[in-house]
Amino acid sequence: MHFLYIIIIICFCTLAGGNPASAALQPPGDDPVYKDLPGTMSIARVMNGDTLIIIELQAVEVVADRSSRNRWQQYRYDRTVRNVKRVYPYAKLAGQLFTEYSREIMTLENERERRAYIGKVEDELLERFEDDLKRLTISQGLILIKLIDRETEHTTYDILREFRGVFSAVFWQSLGRLFGYNLKTEYDPDGEDRRIEEIVQLIEQGLL
Repeated sequence: MHFLYIIIIICFCTLAGGNPASAALQPPGDDPVYKDLPGTMSIARVMNGDTLIIIELQAVEVVADRSSRNRWQQYRYDRTVRNVKRVYPYAKLAGQLFTEYSREIMTLENERERRAYIGKVEDELLERFEDDLKRLTISQGLILIKLIDRETEHTTYDILREFRGVFSAVFWQSLGRLFGYNLKTEYDPDGEDRRIEEIVQLIEQGLL
């Protein structure tokens, strides 16, 4: 776990720099117009002379029936739930810090100020999270790395390469492969990480 702990600490520290990605969902077609309907304000779109009301429905998550699982399958699922619940708050915090620190970095005038700010942030993060991160298991550490990618849209390798340099990224990636870790692995909510994504969404909906 020592190697994984170092990687996680470095990721948290280097989240002090970067440009968070942002995107806004827009329905296809013409620009929306706002219609003042009785009792509510709704978005509408006029198409070919007809006014179409645009209503955003709440997402409904459909999960597999777990009643048919055997005891071993249920044990593995319950363990994954515990591990995700253990590290998910750190991943969410990493995403928030990524946005917060990136905005602050953009206000600094030169590289010297930027490095001084990052150094201060590193000290604060180490003091705040070092003991907690040391207590994570290997499985929890791996899930945290995946969820950091989910929240920041940056793999661990990308974070290291951008803010610690190519040599540092290649070094830790090579060392990680010796321990069976691939820092370039991307979060795959529709494939390999589908179960983790399912658990995260249940947590976000307050069902776990």
